[in-house]
Amino acid sequence: MYDVTIGLAAPINSANQRKFRPVHIGRPTAVPPLPQSRVSRRQFPFAPVPQIQGVGLMRQDGDWLEAGFLVCPTMNSHAGSERQEFSSYFEQIVQDLTAEDSGHPEVGDAITRLKEVLEYNTPGGKCNRGVTVLASYKELVGPELHKDGNLQRALAVGWCVELLQAFFLVADDIMDNSVTRRGQPCWYRKEGVGLDAVNDSFLLEASIYRILRKYCRGKPYYLSLLELFLETSYQTELGQALDLITAQPGKVDLNRYTEKRYKAIVKYKTAFYSFYLPVAAAMYMAGIAGEAEHTNARTILLEMGEFFQIQDDYLDCYGDPSVTGKIGTDIQDNKCGWLVVEALKRVSPEQRRLLQENYGREEPERVQRVKQLYEELDMAAVYARHEEESYQRLQLLISQHAHSLSREIFLALARKIYKRQK
Repeated sequence: MYDVTIGLAAPINSANQRKFRPVHIGRPTAVPPLPQSRVSRRQFPFAPVPQIQGVGLMRQDGDWLEAGFLVCPTMNSHAGSERQEFSSYFEQIVQDLTAEDSGHPEVGDAITRLKEVLEYNTPGGKCNRGVTVLASYKELVGPELHKDGNLQRALAVGWCVELLQAFFLVADDIMDNSVTRRGQPCWYRKEGVGLDAVNDSFLLEASIYRILRKYCRGKPYYLSLLELFLETSYQTELGQALDLITAQPGKVDLNRYTEKRYKAIVKYKTAFYSFYLPVAAAMYMAGIAGEAEHTNARTILLEMGEFFQIQDDYLDCYGDPSVTGKIGTDIQDNKCGWLVVEALKRVSPEQRRLLQENYGREEPERVQRVKQLYEELDMAAVYARHEEESYQRLQLLISQHAHSLSREIFLALARKIYKRQK
């Protein structure tokens, strides 16, 4: 549950100068509901809204003040409709990928398999990456969204990001010997699939470039998108290689679990494809191709990706599988995760010996000993403090680096993952 205070905003100068100052901060027993529609100053001049963990968030006459600047709540207020709009387009993507080869009966069985692979592995998640493409593009182009097939292209490129995610997850689950994914058995664990899932992951990857060709060939940003997806795939695979090298089965070397190594794994394995890719794709489609703009976006989004992965590592141990949709295995898999890296900064020699003896082992009692050690070190509290500090740092980065970009794109992403439970 959020630690909530109430902030009231009042104008400093004239009505034309959109500046605000806090006039009251307090801890209420209940949070007044936000007005459901835009209100006039005469009807409801100062609307109280929650302030989450010290981040300034105030509203007056339909405007929001967050991290020191005004933003429009468009992306948050339409998040549900965007997700529905995005999800409903998946059927078209499947049709695009399977109907084209219907005139070639010799590959009919393979196309049937592709359809099954697509429908089992691509939808079913939160689709945050794909929806981010759509939401970011909407924010950047405004009314141009509904011209010249732009909406359909944004939806298709969003699904390309989800296809990339599916490709990585199918392969990653095999390498990690995972059991469940998104609340169902991992694809390779389904009867009759097994290691055939390796080729299925290749089909998912190839599908990305078929969709990009169908929807974006002939557009000025087509080459930029191709290079972006190819480079992001390479970066993610480098990150996976680092992860596998560091976490070799049966070879527990706690000296490898450094903050420097952890940050490198996270940056390459998670941050590039989960955060930079969706926003960068929207930027290219909106005609924003300058190196300075992409460098600024990357600075913010890679930091956000690290924040996200630390949450993921925490939820692997402390999350509820019925909520997260997967059973955590980082301890058994000898992963260089945030919890073990931070624990090693705090352990006594005896606790380090216990960790060395039990980390990376599959026996339930050994896994439990590691979890007990985390409890002794109060890692949940360490994480809670880190989450707040990271969120504040993100707000600062956004204020410093989003000058020529829509700040709301980054703020909406930060709000979406803050305090997430899955």
